[in-house]
Amino acid sequence: MAPLFEIVARHPDCPARVGNLHTAHGAVKTPAFVAVATRATVKAVSAAEVQALGVQLLIGNTYHLYLRPGPEVVAALGGLHGFSGWDGPWMTDSGGFQVFSLGAGKVHGVGKIASIFPGEAAPKPSGPSLVKLSEEGARFRSLVDGAWVFFSPEQVIRSQRLLGADIILPLDECTSPFHGRAYTEAAMDRTHRWAVRALRAFEDTRGLGPNPHQVMYGIVQGGAYEDLRRRSARTIAELGFPGFAIGGSLGKSKQDMLRVIGWTVDELPQGKPKHLLGIGTVEDILEAVRRGIDTFDCAAPTRMARNGGLLSAQEDGFRLNIKNARFRRDPRPIEEGCDCPTCRRHSRGFLHHLFRCGELSYFRLATLHNLRFMVRLMAAIRARIAAGKPLELEGIREDLVGRA
Repeated sequence: MAPLFEIVARHPDCPARVGNLHTAHGAVKTPAFVAVATRATVKAVSAAEVQALGVQLLIGNTYHLYLRPGPEVVAALGGLHGFSGWDGPWMTDSGGFQVFSLGAGKVHGVGKIASIFPGEAAPKPSGPSLVKLSEEGARFRSLVDGAWVFFSPEQVIRSQRLLGADIILPLDECTSPFHGRAYTEAAMDRTHRWAVRALRAFEDTRGLGPNPHQVMYGIVQGGAYEDLRRRSARTIAELGFPGFAIGGSLGKSKQDMLRVIGWTVDELPQGKPKHLLGIGTVEDILEAVRRGIDTFDCAAPTRMARNGGLLSAQEDGFRLNIKNARFRRDPRPIEEGCDCPTCRRHSRGFLHHLFRCGELSYFRLATLHNLRFMVRLMAAIRARIAAGKPLELEGIREDLVGRA
């Protein structure tokens, strides 16, 4: 098999690059958006439809798949590829963010897209913690039946071996923007120790599961503290992971996030792929690409679609709210020139009607459009990098308007 990652073009003015991420189930052209398939499926659409849109890579959730149907069931049905019908590349996360969401995320009231960057506001708890963390791992309540479940670094690797994704992630301890330095540093150090255990477990489980060509990325933590982020990046890099993911708290604002990305990328090997966990707006992706990030996963485009938010380069903020009454008689597609199945066939007025009536077909049509928009966005970004053009929002907008 080819090397995991090759860089084919670099931008002359910033660390952005175009690359090929090689997996046993195909190559991914980067920078790329990774569609979220939490329970082995992208909500509301089929694997064949997602593939036809040009999506290259999916990410599943180890926590949810562990609870239902279980890694052994998925493995018995051919791993994620055979189980889901998606035969392209798969990633799986470790479930660390879900453990965070049930623990510190509830205590501090953060975790959802809207509250990742809470500003200087005080924490607003949404409930008591459902997690008990120790050096051995994370013990948490199942959202399915309330039973206690235990995740260790070794158990998470074994589960992902059985799931059979091409790229997997070790268990980490995510932190909140409201955690202080002492807690953030302790969590980071524990994540490093878990990474060593995960590497050992990864070697010990070779031959387990349906995909013998898996690779594991290391996860960088350290919150929004420069010295901790840099130290974490150096530590994880020294462990020899073939690729890296940036996780945990990215600060209280988007400005914090950009600083965190810059510190982290500075300390990681340039020739290895870098993934940013949980970020997926147009503006954030473009800024992260400029700093050398290669892949992104985020539920925002598909979640937004289901709630009436449709992506368009012809709108302020790159989105419109189809719930608004002004779209009731609008004969135009969501975005002029978009080649997605929804824009080729349906009007804004029709989608407004479907949403207002609660028709299930709305969720499919909206999701198809938003995913195709993300595919087109990433293609436009790759083209700009290869041509050495400025990576700016208005340039991207011009490239997208009127083009499929």
